Amino acid sequence: MPPPSPAVLDQWYPLAAREDVPDGIPLATVLLDVPVHLQREGEGIRVSRAGDGGRLPVCERHGFVWTSLGTPPAAVFAIPEYDEPDRFNICAGSIGVNVSAPRAIENFLDMGHFPYVHTDILGAEPHTEVKEYDVEISTDRDEIVATRCRFFQPRAALSALEGQEVEYVYRVPHPYCAVLYKSCPAAPGRMDVIAIFCQPMGEETIRAHLMLSMLDEVNTLTGMRRFQQTIFGQDRPILENQFPKRLPLDPRAETPIRADKSAIAYRRWLSLKGINYGVIAQAG
Repeated sequence: MPPPSPAVLDQWYPLAAREDVPDGIPLATVLLDVPVHLQREGEGIRVSRAGDGGRLPVCERHGFVWTSLGTPPAAVFAIPEYDEPDRFNICAGSIGVNVSAPRAIENFLDMGHFPYVHTDILGAEPHTEVKEYDVEISTDRDEIVATRCRFFQPRAALSALEGQEVEYVYRVPHPYCAVLYKSCPAAPGRMDVIAIFCQPMGEETIRAHLMLSMLDEVNTLTGMRRFQQTIFGQDRPILENQFPKRLPLDPRAETPIRADKSAIAYRRWLSLKGINYGVIAQAG
């Protein structure tokens, strides 16, 4: 396989929740097949290559420690809601999965699997229709945005007492990260935020770092974390049984349907950016 392209190397990548980096003990992990170490140094955190000890850039953002093997942007993409003072910001877990990062992002964007994988939580029969929605590849912001996403959910939140139609907005501001905004029953007119930040350890292996920025004060931190890990635990066997594990970028490789508009846009965006890691490139 070819080495990671500049479009892959010049990204920020999450390595761990800041709270999970221990004092005085290097934390070993892998990024793009390169072993790296994290270690606290005073008030900050040092990230270095495991072999030669060469220092790597560090950014602390959204509760996680990020680094890069190339020349990254000045900062990790913004999630303005994270900084709102009345939110509960939670690092909801870092979970290893044997799948490529693009496959994990594509699954995160897919509403069609809700009734079948997250039965009686995020979906249930006969409410299986994915209603028409809009998708835009924003060249100004260099991200994908899907709006007007609506889906009936029996239990849209941990505190929900009955089923309701939930409004979603999806953002893909990074080739291997996605952010979901969903309507919050406890705060009409505002939205909870759920994000998946993928750390591609190899072409077909990731750590999925989960982040929540919630408005519902009824739920405990432990309860919200458990709820999100339950959802991801239902997705994990589906992801690990994907074939091929890398995401084909050729639009003819897998037959799309109308509900896959976000996935189609995502594959096209990866191709346009020159992403070549965790994917099967389009011939020619």
